[in-house]
Amino acid sequence: MKILIIDDNQFLASILKRVLEEEGYEVKSAKDGEEGYLTYLLFRPDLVITDIQMPGQNGLEMMKIIRRHNPMVRTIYMSGDPRKFWSPLEKEKELYRASFLEKPFTTTELMSVVSAFSD
Repeated sequence: MKILIIDDNQFLASILKRVLEEEGYEVKSAKDGEEGYLTYLLFRPDLVITDIQMPGQNGLEMMKIIRRHNPMVRTIYMSGDPRKFWSPLEKEKELYRASFLEKPFTTTELMSVVSAFSD
């Protein structure tokens, strides 16, 4: 499975990338919504793991544009402050079966959510 990680915290993105690659996934990362969108177009991942709060375009806005190409792309959103985005996250869960991880999270929590999309 191909996974794209988008997070402006490049340290976190590199840790997630390493963990997922060690589990056998093909992984690319991007530092913001604009780069994430372009990487999505070139890489065509099966799963997008994206931070919500990023400079410029946030993760929800980026996914709205990506969904023009693939409405049902599997998505895991990450945020340290989910209350701010509760309503749009609930809509994403309902319409697109998206998942959510609250930062900080463990590698066990990450792998549990990712493996649910692998089935």
